[in-house]
Amino acid sequence: MDARQMKIKAAEVALSYVEDGMRLGIGTGSTAEEFVRLLAEKTAEGMNIEGVPTSERTARLCLELGVPLKSLDELPELDLTIDGADEVDHQLRLVKGGGGALLREKIVAAASRRMIVIADESKVVDCLGAFPLPIEVNPFGLTSTRMAIEKLAASMGLSGEIELRNNGREPFMTDGGHFILDASFSRIPDAEALANSLNAIPGVVEHGLFINLASLAVIAGPAGAKTLTK
Repeated sequence: MDARQMKIKAAEVALSYVEDGMRLGIGTGSTAEEFVRLLAEKTAEGMNIEGVPTSERTARLCLELGVPLKSLDELPELDLTIDGADEVDHQLRLVKGGGGALLREKIVAAASRRMIVIADESKVVDCLGAFPLPIEVNPFGLTSTRMAIEKLAASMGLSGEIELRNNGREPFMTDGGHFILDASFSRIPDAEALANSLNAIPGVVEHGLFINLASLAVIAGPAGAKTLTK
């Protein structure tokens, strides 16, 4: 299987966990988009679900394909969220936010009774950090916030560039109107400690470490799909 076929396979397995009548969080990214396409086929055949998208990009695709949507305010408690990941370790800790939707993704995941991750086997790692960690920050005080993150990283023995994500000549802007700093730490030995410490920096809106949110990961490889659980 090529990369897209593996994403489709993971999405197919994840779809088997979706039941009629569910309130469903719908993720963002290339693998999640394959899930949306399969979900649209099921809703066209009569499956009754209500979806909450984690980004404007996902919302547009769902509306284009006819997947029924609600806002999280209309459905504040969800049965299941299905989303991709940039990295997943064997304890189901994740790095997410490569597409810039980490804040909404985390809010939706936290509002769900269960979260299932879909990914290809290249995303499975022994230690998080090879993928740059997205840190969503308020544009106000950007330099001060970046310096605080750099000091925190140094105190934890983490090194690597912390760069402002750009969209052409302008800073990348999230759906919430924030900037993203991508931290290339290479390895994050203590993800929980880093997550808690980042949360304590006032200018940090959210970060891409998703801990104790996923309960199952569907991982696709050339030989097929397998599941990871805690």
